Amino acid sequence: MIKKAMKKLESLLAIGGTRKDIALLAVSGVSLILSLIGLPLPFDIAWFAIILCGIPIILEAIIGLVTAFDIKADVLVSLALIASVCIGETFAAGEVAFIMQLGGLLEELTVAKARAGIERLVKLTPQTARVISGETERIIPAEEVVIDDILRVLPGETIPVDGVIISGQTSINQAVMTGESLPVDKTVGDEVSSGTVNQFGAFDMRATKVGSDSSIQRLIQLVQSADAGKAKIVGLADRWATWIVVIALVSTALTWAISGEILRAVTILVVFCPCALVLATPTAIMAAIGNATRHGFLVKEGDALERLADVTVATFDKTGTLTYGTPTVSASVSLREGYSDEDILRLCATAEQMSEHPLGKAIVSSYNGELPACEDFSMLPGRGVQAKVNGQRILAGNQEMLAEAEISLRENEAAEAEKYLKAGCTVIYVANETEIIGLIALSDTIREESRNMLESLRSSGVEPVLLTGDNKNTAEAVSHGLGIDKVYSDCLPEDKLRVIDKLQSGGDKVLMLGDGVNDAPSLRKADVGIAMGGIGSDIAIDAADIALVGDDLSQLPHLIALSKRMMKTIRLNLTFSMTLNLVAIILAIIGTLNPVVGALVHNAGSVLVIINSALLLSFSPPTS
Repeated sequence: MIKKAMKKLESLLAIGGTRKDIALLAVSGVSLILSLIGLPLPFDIAWFAIILCGIPIILEAIIGLVTAFDIKADVLVSLALIASVCIGETFAAGEVAFIMQLGGLLEELTVAKARAGIERLVKLTPQTARVISGETERIIPAEEVVIDDILRVLPGETIPVDGVIISGQTSINQAVMTGESLPVDKTVGDEVSSGTVNQFGAFDMRATKVGSDSSIQRLIQLVQSADAGKAKIVGLADRWATWIVVIALVSTALTWAISGEILRAVTILVVFCPCALVLATPTAIMAAIGNATRHGFLVKEGDALERLADVTVATFDKTGTLTYGTPTVSASVSLREGYSDEDILRLCATAEQMSEHPLGKAIVSSYNGELPACEDFSMLPGRGVQAKVNGQRILAGNQEMLAEAEISLRENEAAEAEKYLKAGCTVIYVANETEIIGLIALSDTIREESRNMLESLRSSGVEPVLLTGDNKNTAEAVSHGLGIDKVYSDCLPEDKLRVIDKLQSGGDKVLMLGDGVNDAPSLRKADVGIAMGGIGSDIAIDAADIALVGDDLSQLPHLIALSKRMMKTIRLNLTFSMTLNLVAIILAIIGTLNPVVGALVHNAGSVLVIINSALLLSFSPPTS
């Protein structure tokens, strides 16, 4: 019976969306103004505010007390409402209810709506698998695959479970797991992960991890567990509600007992209501969110800026975050007389012009001249390409391709390639039918604004840390160029989580900035997650508290400075509102204030809090 009653009360409390909230508050506000003017009407119009704003507060207080003995600020508000109505002070009751609901609406507007990030992540999970049994091939649901099943994966298909390649060669897009911008060549004996995409060659694999043990399912679990572990900030008025209620009731009872005046006692309840206290935080957050929006940030979690103000460490993904995430030619090197560096680039670009590989496309786009036609083009998955250029057979690929063509690297040629490999570049070897003639070095490009942004963070006391799925050479090359001292390379999603957890265990407040699906668990786990909104995946954006809409990293120091100023504004608002309440309580105890004047004092205090918060809209940190 009690459960049914509680469900009924909860359904009565359900407010049909923000627009309805605003409409109810508008009607309530108009009714209070008309009541204050004192228009001759057959009934007290302040009852509109009491019914529309006050009854939901009372019902919510009852539900909290009955179901969990949860004492919040709405308990004291309910007492003041009921007491004011009982002695006929309807304007005071309506005004207090209106201000409290206004604060609740502002707070609701700063809280993110339910997001579909987990659902989108689940959609990445392969639905079917191609199982090979003898000479037969059949397609079954992916969840029915068992360990040691032999599976065939065709070009363009998503790998259904974790496993080991037993035949074939290919290139795998592992961005979903590691964030690497370039496909990774795979051959017999190499491990492949579920959720990653086979780009070019067909291969057979033996299943090693299936169901909930597979990589994509573990990624989903990491996102869910990381989100559940993130603490939410509790409103100050609710945090102190128990003490406020106790002190208010004791003060009211003593004043009534000593003075014998019920009006004075009710006035104490009215002025004790934490109206300005309730507005102090959400108004500042709303104004700060407005400022952040103008600087390219979409703040999705209401308390994200509160957490951002305390950040001491900023962890960054590399690809697509500090870098553009697209390979470009950084060097073209001739290793044979008769060929210039320009000739090497032209021959390689000509051979690659029919390639679908990201590296091949990058080489072609980097050549500014007109390319001749090539003949007999063929692509060797996991190796490279070959084609006839002006009647000459040209090979462009990795060392495995050279070995299969029985072309060996001389010592000086290997040393030249090693120089670029240590700098974090990807090297494409260019050869004719008999010997290597040159090489092309490609690398990801660091964003122009990254260096200045990181310097600004360091000067504000925030330490940058690099977390990347790229290899050690690439990670160290980028970190050296950016001046980042702490680097973690070859990171899978769980590795990034462990690093963030270790930092948090050491007392640091951690900011994570990333763009890929593999960053989603870290974005959830960190105290504040910021996703690149332009190039970032939908799942990363859903997992983050804040999205950087234009991918302009130069604005990040502004956001951190804004969050710190916002917290100063909130502390000033709280100090002012508590001081105002204390003075009003003293005046109510000695009988100087009545309920209506007390309500108006509250109203004035609330307006001043809103005006102070509004100054954040135009905040701009001083330039260094």
